[in-house]
Amino acid sequence: MDEFAQFLIRHCSPTLAGVKTGSLFNYPTDNIKEPEAFISLWNKELEEKGIQLRILRESEKKVLIYVYRERCLGNILQEEKAGHILKKYGYDGMNTEECIQHLSLRCKNSSCFPHEIGLFLGYPIHDVEGFIEHGGKNCRMCGCWKVYCEEESARRTFALYEKCSRIYSRLFYQGKSIGQLTVCL
Repeated sequence: MDEFAQFLIRHCSPTLAGVKTGSLFNYPTDNIKEPEAFISLWNKELEEKGIQLRILRESEKKVLIYVYRERCLGNILQEEKAGHILKKYGYDGMNTEECIQHLSLRCKNSSCFPHEIGLFLGYPIHDVEGFIEHGGKNCRMCGCWKVYCEEESARRTFALYEKCSRIYSRLFYQGKSIGQLTVCL
């Protein structure tokens, strides 16, 4: 079974299902000889479903891969509150593609994830703001992200992501392909 497809199922099921904007995972470079060409092949397979894959950072041992729904991401990045956050980090006046390029630069030039990455993953804007304001501390709860308000909504979302991952994993190991499991939005 294709190891990369297993990574997609393990880390990106909610994005493939259309219930999450984006997902992120590290993939070992010893498994792929030319990462950009490899990702390009996956993009050709999934672009008609609205999914894009991007390498945000590359090292000798791994590549950081961002899997996202371009239209959903564009909607988030156009929100006024998101714009205020992004402007603080140099994203002012950029379209979606330019924002992803800038995020990639920030990932390459930082030892930790840029705080605004939560927007690119579809986390609630108020929780991204809370994370930035509190430096990742004093959250009300922690799950897929650190929650600073609307805990019940976050619990439901965490449960949805977990259920989606369980179902997709089961279907994948029963023989469904990534293409078959990816919802077209």
